[in-house]
Amino acid sequence: MKNGHSLVRKNFGSMEKIKMKRFLASLVAAMIVFIAAVASAQSKPPLRLVQTIPLPDLKEGDFDHFTVDLAGNRLFLTAEANNAVEVLDTRDNKLIHTIPDLEEPHSMLFLPSAKQLWVIAGGAAKIFNSDTYALTETVKLTEGADSSAYDPAKHLLYVAAGGSDAKMAYSLINIVDTNTRKKVGDIKVDSTNIEGMGIEKNGPRIFANVRDKSLVGVIDREKKTVISTWPLGELHGNTPLIFDEANRRVFVAGRKPPALAILDSESGKIIATLPTAEMTDDMAFDPAGKRIYVACNDFAVVYEQKDADHYVELARAPTGFRAKTAIFVPQLKRYYVAAPRHGTDPAGVKVYEVQ
Repeated sequence: MKNGHSLVRKNFGSMEKIKMKRFLASLVAAMIVFIAAVASAQSKPPLRLVQTIPLPDLKEGDFDHFTVDLAGNRLFLTAEANNAVEVLDTRDNKLIHTIPDLEEPHSMLFLPSAKQLWVIAGGAAKIFNSDTYALTETVKLTEGADSSAYDPAKHLLYVAAGGSDAKMAYSLINIVDTNTRKKVGDIKVDSTNIEGMGIEKNGPRIFANVRDKSLVGVIDREKKTVISTWPLGELHGNTPLIFDEANRRVFVAGRKPPALAILDSESGKIIATLPTAEMTDDMAFDPAGKRIYVACNDFAVVYEQKDADHYVELARAPTGFRAKTAIFVPQLKRYYVAAPRHGTDPAGVKVYEVQ
């Protein structure tokens, strides 16, 4: 009987050892698969070019801005140097319409419920029926009207105008009520060049790039006045601006030197500075993916936001000559970059999958 118990214990011990070996083997295999998956994810570039939409009829010259119609599967693109707005189908990735005869079109606003496309061009807001592309109304603005920002809660469009383009010693931010389609006010800014703007949703502020003075202007849109200015140190040519309200950070990309600055939105303190590529003009932020996309000459530079204070460059995706106009569409997981005609290379919109 004693020998029988010993045999049972021996067999039991052997079975346990076999089970443990199998468990460890499974664990090691799972770890290998996990490590391989992580390595594969990390090795994937953040942007993968999937297609280029040709725009062969455009002459050389810059684009300026995109806007998107998600429900209608359309992208609108201002071809500034070609005095037109190009309309692209995002399902088939092709050009479907051109709105011609616009004087240097700049920024745009698409209002789906009103079926309106607003185009800032020639010192005015041109309002088009977005179904027929017919011009329905024109709202006169200050000469030099260019970049804009929209407050959807109050239906107010803020348009940077005046300055050097209008031969004025100061700029005006025109305020337009999109419901009444009337200009309802102005904010005077001591600057000859206002560029990118970001609107605070849970407060009254607008952050604006005061490019000629290398400052960020903080504007109270209720009081219609500049309440503070923040110097950018050695960064000049500050053009695009994004406000990350959740993390209380303002992203500013400049051209001299080419760099991305991260500012505290309460104090204006510069938290971090990272190098970028030449001639930046557009920037996008993906709060869900924690990425910043900066469109520049030849490259789109992609950064990861580790936390509010820490940022790293992930990659530089080749784009094209002066391809500095771009838009990130998170719902489509696509990043679109407009590349002007250059020599024998025709103009086109490059479509990137966000990975």
